Amino acid sequence: MAIIPVTIASGGSLSSEVYLGANRILAAIDMPADWTAANLTFQASYNSGGTFDNMYDQYGTEKTVVAAEDRFIPLDDPAFWLGVHYIKVRSGTSGSAVNQAAGRTIYLITKAA
Repeated sequence: MAIIPVTIASGGSLSSEVYLGANRILAAIDMPADWTAANLTFQASYNSGGTFDNMYDQYGTEKTVVAAEDRFIPLDDPAFWLGVHYIKVRSGTSGSAVNQAAGRTIYLITKAA
């Protein structure tokens, strides 16, 4: 298990890139107590500094995690994250991003693939 902090800046809705690891998958997310209400969506890239694309499932639905303040959220489909090495975390969706009222740190919990 590895715990990776990721921050969305005050007034922003998208984190900087985070490296999950070559042989790791996202298994859970720990939300801060002061989260400005919004679900989470993601962007992914196969290389650092590369082009980040919004993440969708095989049916064309944006990958959304229902989130709220002060929650630990186990992910029900860790296999979705296989092959994802670099991600950005978004507050809200690609069509309706939600700016955070202050800097917010989310913890990504990964496990070996």
